[in-house]
Amino acid sequence: MYDLSTREHALALVAQGGTLSSVSKQTGISRSAIRDWQARIEPVPRLRAQAAPCPRCGPAPGVPADTAAYAYLLGLYLGDGCLSRHRARGHYLRIACADAWPGLIELCRDAIAAVRPEVSVCVLRKEGCVMVTSYSRHWLCLFPQHGPGKKHERPIALEAWQRAVVDDRPWDFVRGLVHSDGCRTLNWTTRLVRGERKRYEYPRYWFTNISDDIRRLYTDTLDRLGVEWKDCTRHGRPYNVSVARRASVALMDAHVGPKY
Repeated sequence: MYDLSTREHALALVAQGGTLSSVSKQTGISRSAIRDWQARIEPVPRLRAQAAPCPRCGPAPGVPADTAAYAYLLGLYLGDGCLSRHRARGHYLRIACADAWPGLIELCRDAIAAVRPEVSVCVLRKEGCVMVTSYSRHWLCLFPQHGPGKKHERPIALEAWQRAVVDDRPWDFVRGLVHSDGCRTLNWTTRLVRGERKRYEYPRYWFTNISDDIRRLYTDTLDRLGVEWKDCTRHGRPYNVSVARRASVALMDAHVGPKY
């Protein structure tokens, strides 16, 4: 048995262009059940499909109304997101979020809803993670970095309007990147104090991404924010970005914080 909100959510996905098969795969609900609901439940979500115009492909291209949410979602997308082409029109936006961070999953859902309020957002369970998923005809307009192949195998650059958003909301962008491909950890070391070796712990932020371009977007933004960082290599190649100095960690704690 499914409650009314679950049924309306499935019908909303169909109303936004999803096929019965694709919606069934997303939600785990059988095609026959969805078809039956189409006949018995008035498709109210179709009224929501009268969406606000796309901020990019409308007559006067601009930026998303909620720039903070977009900057955060852009960071999540560059880290752990992708676009998947729908066979008819539009794309699915998919953001991978680990089960260990339920707060991150909610933040991701909230950001998608703030950027495109008219779309439905669903969570698809995978082994050890979930895919926060949403269909829209305009995700490609909002994430033009999409392209064939893996992100680290092709150039990644922000368009001028995206750069303006990041310049306006740099901490939200950094927060999205850290929440996707970063973490806050406690490191430790020992020091000899008056002949006695003592252990000291200190916090550190890591950001890990094998795309040189995405790491550069992260470090360039840290530079503008006055956050000190250094590259750490793996097998001789840049791999991690570390923020460990006390003042810089305090800045990151104030504006980013650990995942939860």
